[in-house]
Amino acid sequence: MSGSERPGGQPGEIIERIASGYRFTGPALDLGALIWDGTCHPDAAVRIPLPMLNRHGLVAGATGTGKTKTLQLIAEQLSAHGVPVFLADIKGDLSGISAPGLPNDKVRSRAAEVGQEWAPAGFPAEFYALGGLGHGIPVRATVTSFGPLLLAKVLQLNQTQEQSLGLVFHYADSKGLELVDLKDLRAVVAFLTSDEGKAELKSIGGLSSATAGVILRSLTAFEAQGMGAFFGEPEFDTAELLRTAPDGRGILSVLELPAVQDRPQLFSTFLMWLLADLFHDLPEAGDLDKPKLVFFFDEAHLLFNGASKAFLESLTQTVRLIRSKGVGVFFVTQTPKDVPADVLGQLGNRVQHALRAFTPDDEKALKATVRTFPDSPYDLEELLTGLGTGEAVVTVLSEKGAPTPVAATRLRAPASLMAPVDAAELDRAVRSSPLYARYAQAVDRESAYEKLTARVTPEAAEAPAPPQREASRPSGRDTSRPSGREEERPSVVEQVVGSGMFKSLARSVGTQLGREITRSLFGTARRRRR
Repeated sequence: MSGSERPGGQPGEIIERIASGYRFTGPALDLGALIWDGTCHPDAAVRIPLPMLNRHGLVAGATGTGKTKTLQLIAEQLSAHGVPVFLADIKGDLSGISAPGLPNDKVRSRAAEVGQEWAPAGFPAEFYALGGLGHGIPVRATVTSFGPLLLAKVLQLNQTQEQSLGLVFHYADSKGLELVDLKDLRAVVAFLTSDEGKAELKSIGGLSSATAGVILRSLTAFEAQGMGAFFGEPEFDTAELLRTAPDGRGILSVLELPAVQDRPQLFSTFLMWLLADLFHDLPEAGDLDKPKLVFFFDEAHLLFNGASKAFLESLTQTVRLIRSKGVGVFFVTQTPKDVPADVLGQLGNRVQHALRAFTPDDEKALKATVRTFPDSPYDLEELLTGLGTGEAVVTVLSEKGAPTPVAATRLRAPASLMAPVDAAELDRAVRSSPLYARYAQAVDRESAYEKLTARVTPEAAEAPAPPQREASRPSGRDTSRPSGREEERPSVVEQVVGSGMFKSLARSVGTQLGREITRSLFGTARRRRR
């Protein structure tokens, strides 16, 4: 954008014009102070109106530019306003939000530059971990509630395989065969590809042996990587994310992900499950004075990479509609081009940290980012490559819903600790939580696998189970039995589908009323809350 195309004026006029766009009459979060021509103006505050936080947003920027501290800053102020917040902690450095910050020269200098009255403060937090891997209250989902679209994304299935998986879920739902963990799903897939199962599935389109084989191999590989622990019970109730502390502050739900950061497809899809589950449980709320929850979706590009058309359509619709239920979603990634245009168009609040332009692809991404901003008096290409750590280009929605002027901003310092808390202290916080007793211990109740194996002969029931199992259940394998004897024994599925009891079950379950599960946008299951 050339200088002649940008709105001009004297520096004082430009500063006043930008600053006036951020003088809101209602409650707002303070981001920092305006920067013009390299100088910070502490009397020109840059803010976000609290009611506009459910209009979604984007926090973007290259690695090391301060995105995590921006999340911390916004989350603290939301909590202080009584708004619960969900944060995905990819690197493990957000746990300090529960402890007061430490004063030092950098903090004091930043506070003076932006006109901030800094005081150390910790905020009420709950710490979670996927499947209990790492420090945190275990977060699990049943396979039934996770649904076929999200599971296909985790298993990296193609469109045809995704559709076939949907048929498997439909069959299990309609027959009352609840899929709690992965062994339940493997048993049902194996049955449906047997001679008897093919007849059962014929009425809903059929499932080829080749596709079923791919699904089974994907499940086996997934379990071999230790992923089975994420599916099971007790399933996490996403209503826990909406709680406030006794003092009225919003509780910060921090999902600790360092233990699974090498499994990006898994954690990004689990984040989407949390959001989708909230979506179809929450009632319509309309325009609120403040959000019910603000959800920060870190490493957002992982969610969109390789996603099927059906997945992206469901994601876009969820983001578009969840605003009316009082939930704001902020996607956190490196550049806006990581987010599909249909989703990006719904993100009204933007905090863009510095971008790098070392390669031709970087240059292209920079130009594309500049085009997503309204016209401004800044040379955005130059500005975005010259921002320092803790500085960003900001535009948000005003109280009237119109975009504010683009403002280069020096951001405030968080009041909480800008470093991880000690691991022992984190464990103490987790174990002292009232939620720990509710979710810590995995349980294995009767589900699809058990319903099938319970109807075979006692000898068959003693056959070894598939390898995936929660730690709380013994494997059931007799290691003293000669291996040749095991090879001669028919598989559990072969015994199940050949049994008269199963044939009777297959005939009778179709007559059960009210058993089919109602599924929402992602094929996730609706379920009754406690």
